[in-house]
Amino acid sequence: MKQIGVWLDLKEANIVCLDEDKQDYKTLYSEIETRERIPGESKNFGRFGEQYLNDEKTKKHKLDEQIHKYLLKVLKEIKGAEEILIFGPSQTKIRLEKIMLSDPKLVVKLKEVKNADQMTDNQKKAYVRKYFKD
Repeated sequence: MKQIGVWLDLKEANIVCLDEDKQDYKTLYSEIETRERIPGESKNFGRFGEQYLNDEKTKKHKLDEQIHKYLLKVLKEIKGAEEILIFGPSQTKIRLEKIMLSDPKLVVKLKEVKNADQMTDNQKKAYVRKYFKD
């Protein structure tokens, strides 16, 4: 039985895969730019006559798109699992859960989404082993 635990935040996803007696560990790095500075950018708004234009929506849309691509990359890695645990410190795990809940094939594999603090790689591996043993 292939069991996968995914520790997730905006910077990286650590995937712990338990399969029979084997244990694999993989890290996927996101390419999300949370503080992007556009060359030549000086003010947070542009002014055209009496109108002020703000590029905040454009930046938010770009960030949302990068996060979505990152989460799809994570899903591609874990789709072969029979049981999936998602854990981590940020809200990114909630966004991944929403994507999984919209897919009937993935809903049945999702065991739980849990809050977890920052952990070392060994702590993440032990956390997943302990979760699936109990």
